[in-house]
Amino acid sequence: MAKSFTRPQRVGHELQKEIAIILQREIKDPRLGMVTVSGVELSRDLSYGKVFVTFLNDSDPEVVTQGLKVLNDATGYIRSLVGKAMQLRIIPELKFFYDESLVEGMRMSNLVSQVVQKDKNRHQD
Repeated sequence: MAKSFTRPQRVGHELQKEIAIILQREIKDPRLGMVTVSGVELSRDLSYGKVFVTFLNDSDPEVVTQGLKVLNDATGYIRSLVGKAMQLRIIPELKFFYDESLVEGMRMSNLVSQVVQKDKNRHQD
């Protein structure tokens, strides 16, 4: 029977948990605000990682840009804390990216709701 998850996926999931805890408890930058780690993608050799984040006030592009700058500037500190928390031979180089899937999903859901409402209104007439 084949493995259902590869090692980079398993390590990425654990890394996602650790980074979320670190951002919640350790990073005290007031420019950051509320951050959610929505996913982590690791290279096959676990040396590079893309961390996808969303922000509570993600409607403002300035907040997103500033938040990503703060996170990418704090990458070294975050890596050191991840290294202490996880037993890995190589701690991945981290790069933070904004995850637009949540915003896009909400937009699609609103579009579907509007179409359903228009359809109900049309059938009532």
